[in-house]
Amino acid sequence: MARNAAHTHDPSTVTVKGHDVRLRTIGFVVLAGLAIWFIAANTKSVTIRLWIPTVTLPLWSVLTVTLLVGMVLGLLVARRRARR
Repeated sequence: MARNAAHTHDPSTVTVKGHDVRLRTIGFVVLAGLAIWFIAANTKSVTIRLWIPTVTLPLWSVLTVTLLVGMVLGLLVARRRARR
């Protein structure tokens, strides 16, 4: 069987106010909104050990950096898989 068979179907879409919107885009917007809400709700300072130094930072900054690193890694993995 062919491993990389051509897909003949279009991505799933929903019509919102006369525009076709991909379900993937809606999912991304919902998850991004939840992540931003979660980051905004956690504003207390935390102590983090970075191998040798120990730093005290607001939790929102730690969560933001973690989110950005996760997004970059996800994009790199998706791009690598797309090349195959």
